[in-house]
Amino acid sequence: MKNWALAFTCAAVMGSAGAQTKWDLPSGYGANTFQVQNLQWFVDEVGKATAGQLKITLHPGASLFKANEIKRAVQSGQTQIGEFILSGAANENPLFGVDSIPFLATTYPQAKKLDDASRPALEKLLAAQGMKLLYTVPWPGQSLYSKKPVSSLADLKGTKMRAYNPATTRIAELVGAQPVTIQLAELPQALATGGVDNFLTSSASGVDSKLHEQVKFFYDVNAWLPRNAVVINVKAFDALDKATQAALLKAGAAAGERGWKISDQKDDEYLKELAAKGMTVDRSSAKLKAELRAIGERMTGEWLKQAGAEGQAVIDAYRK
Repeated sequence: MKNWALAFTCAAVMGSAGAQTKWDLPSGYGANTFQVQNLQWFVDEVGKATAGQLKITLHPGASLFKANEIKRAVQSGQTQIGEFILSGAANENPLFGVDSIPFLATTYPQAKKLDDASRPALEKLLAAQGMKLLYTVPWPGQSLYSKKPVSSLADLKGTKMRAYNPATTRIAELVGAQPVTIQLAELPQALATGGVDNFLTSSASGVDSKLHEQVKFFYDVNAWLPRNAVVINVKAFDALDKATQAALLKAGAAAGERGWKISDQKDDEYLKELAAKGMTVDRSSAKLKAELRAIGERMTGEWLKQAGAEGQAVIDAYRK
């Protein structure tokens, strides 16, 4: 009887081990970024919560798919889960770019309010594309990096300005700069070869990509806080048992809360580090902020025309 019970237990364990589900999670960002470190925490938590039954392998640094390919890879089922910057998909639908309208939401509380206001529409949009939104985490506010001093936006005319989404392309056009599409992983090389003169990105990206080595001027304009989203292929999610689904959703919610807090905490740390590394950090930038705010008002109007009633509903909910 004891032998039979032992054999049954062993068979159950072997059967359970054989049922392990393996997923790949690509990210376009480096392993040293707080976004990817938070992803690793999430992956580890899912492993613990499911006793290893759902094993997610993280692929940082665009090692599995390029940053701008990840959303499509999840949508098409080439990978089960992935992380991408929402505004990078704004050409598909303007709702993806609501968080990159300049000066619409410039602080963490404002960004969280915008996240809450836009989430129902975003979840509906992603669901229509066969994806489930797991969580979002913002980058610190987007600020201006330049090889040369900038006292007003007129100083950017004729320069090469890095663009990573439709909003940054539009800003470059409005200030008379040439937009150059460059993903973050390619930015240091583009700077080294003279492919770009200035750009808007976060304090986090400045530190993580060692941009201080080639760019000496930083203007803390804090124009918007773009969000990364972690999304799951719906078919892959539906194939999981209920207990695994619940564990995945719980870990995702916790990773989202954790990521928002870490992003906020780290912004000041990153700015201090950039200054310590020799960058001139201008935290007032009053004239630049005023000029960018005017561009923001114009771009809000343009965005609303593109996004229609659904976009207006998001803005109305945010401004309540």
